[in-house]
Amino acid sequence: MINLGTLSLGELGDREKREEQAPAGEDPRRRKAVPGLERALAELTEETLATSRRVEASIEALHGARAPSRGGRALLRDLARSWPQTVPQLARRRSVTRQHVQALVNSLSEAGWVELQANPEHRRSRLVCVTERGRELISGMERRERELFLALAVAEGGEEIVRAAEVLRSLRESLEGLQG
Repeated sequence: MINLGTLSLGELGDREKREEQAPAGEDPRRRKAVPGLERALAELTEETLATSRRVEASIEALHGARAPSRGGRALLRDLARSWPQTVPQLARRRSVTRQHVQALVNSLSEAGWVELQANPEHRRSRLVCVTERGRELISGMERRERELFLALAVAEGGEEIVRAAEVLRSLRESLEGLQG
């Protein structure tokens, strides 16, 4: 895991406060500087975002009108991989508003890809479940995406791709830890 220390995002953003608090000795919350690490992380972030945008554009073109929006696809996949959840649970998991998730659920429900079922633990907050039609949609999307990814000419081998995913996962988890 990439260790970013125990600073919160608010503390990281408040540079003047950090510098005032830093005594002549070492602040235990701060990492020792690694030459070039800041620039390397900035470049990794820039490349990750640019690659993400390019992948998303390619996937949008691949699926065309056959699939929901990017957010709808992600929500549908998450539901298919886990268990039925309420809209508030889905929103908390994604760190987005309940209203945003509700709009996605409404769109997916109108298309017949998800359905709302009674929730035995709560009378008013229903469970969002993937329908058989939704599972068929996901299966088709994943098949087309596998074909796309197999057709890509990537300079790195399989181990490098796995390692890159591990680094990105570690970075994401470290950033999630800062948002506490």
